[in-house]
Amino acid sequence: MIEDIKKDASERMDKSIAALKQELTKLRTGRAHTSLLDHITVDYYGTQTPLNQVSNINVEDSRTLVVSPWEKSMVQAIEKAILTSDLGLNPATAGTIIRVPLPPLTEERRKDMIKVVRHEAEGGRIAIRNIRRDAISDVKDLVKEKMIGEDDERRGQDEIQAITDKHIALVDETLAQKEAELMEI
Repeated sequence: MIEDIKKDASERMDKSIAALKQELTKLRTGRAHTSLLDHITVDYYGTQTPLNQVSNINVEDSRTLVVSPWEKSMVQAIEKAILTSDLGLNPATAGTIIRVPLPPLTEERRKDMIKVVRHEAEGGRIAIRNIRRDAISDVKDLVKEKMIGEDDERRGQDEIQAITDKHIALVDETLAQKEAELMEI
């Protein structure tokens, strides 16, 4: 029973870390990468469709993304979607190809981005702690129902705490990598 609780908590913590990493890929660094535009959706015949499902997205050089729509009629819609996104990018259209230059990050902007990254990491830590709280509560419920003894409860809580510590360390490691990436010129 405790094994099931630990396994469930570990899986949920893994999902929290995956969600954190997904959020951090949206924050741009000095380099261009295609995942930067993953969360942008385009009005495709009345349906909001992810940009990568209506076009090819490639990296032209370290500071430029190239978006090639599959249909010529989509050029204007894609350009508008990129302009109105929260990324602050200005696409330039050349025929059916849309180039998205990434402006260099200023020192001030880098520090703002680091604050956002730290906030996201703290959100990840909080999610992991909430999962720990739920798991420990489940173990205590087993004791109340007299399905396990107090020794098993203590051992289970210690093991859940060890899993939590491991996942918090992963969050801290991810945060350190992203901060280093942001401060890289």
